[in-house]
Amino acid sequence: MTTNDTGTRTGTTGPAPLTPLTPLTLLGLGAMGTALAGAWLSAGHPLTVWNRTAARAEPLAAKGAALAATPAAAVAANRLVVVCLLDDESVGEALAGADLTGKDIVNLVTGTPGTARARAAWAAARGARYLDGGIMAVPPMIGVPQAGPYVFYSGSRELFEEHREALAVPAGTRYVGEDAGFAALYDVALLSAMYGMFAGVAHAFALVRDESVDPGALAPLLSSWLTAMTGSVATTARQLATGDYTEGVVSNLAMQVAGVPTFLRTAEEQGVSAELLTPYFDLMSRRLAADARNGAEDLTGVVDLLRG
Repeated sequence: MTTNDTGTRTGTTGPAPLTPLTPLTLLGLGAMGTALAGAWLSAGHPLTVWNRTAARAEPLAAKGAALAATPAAAVAANRLVVVCLLDDESVGEALAGADLTGKDIVNLVTGTPGTARARAAWAAARGARYLDGGIMAVPPMIGVPQAGPYVFYSGSRELFEEHREALAVPAGTRYVGEDAGFAALYDVALLSAMYGMFAGVAHAFALVRDESVDPGALAPLLSSWLTAMTGSVATTARQLATGDYTEGVVSNLAMQVAGVPTFLRTAEEQGVSAELLTPYFDLMSRRLAADARNGAEDLTGVVDLLRG
């Protein structure tokens, strides 16, 4: 089958019209919004954009985007409306004067599960379907499939299924449930683990900072070690599911708590604050002190302590 000059597909059964690409509106042209807009324009999607600072939209107009003078005008232009603004308050302000009846709102603003659920109810009360998104990428990754960007989506399944192809243009899509708060929950859960890793990396480099140790030589060792340790994630998930925290234990809690003083003394000797590690060590010690039998467990019991 081929495509002729009139934009139709031809084959043995004759010409068939191409499926038109979904037109959409994008509110917000910060670094991420601009990257999203560029991806949709490059793919041929008709795009209407609005930004509080209008000058940021001019380069996109040169690429074919239609510029709207107000958020309300931008929303009126298309059924599918993607929001990529600063925060939830700015979403409310931008959409306050728009008629949302029959609109499909996709909110890519980073927020909490609670704000996502409240915004979903707010949209529903105004006659709109709602989908919340958590972007797992930085702007340079958008529109670059090999970089592995993706977005968590939660909320209206019908909205997601109807617009899946358009939403997949800038980044991969992962639908995580009809509860509008789940995309934000997944997003923050992954980012929280990331910051925990960053804390450990910072402590590791601080330990060697004043020694004749080349950080560049330590880096690949640190990276490969952390990669090897990611296997514990699946173990923790399995133990939480079964409730047996002693299943598959390699280094039990009692042994690890016994080793804590070595980490603290080393930090002291090196003149490094242990403040990034001590909160976790304290939780380990509390779990063991609560019941000596917990000493046979993995570190999974810390999860229950965090839940209060």
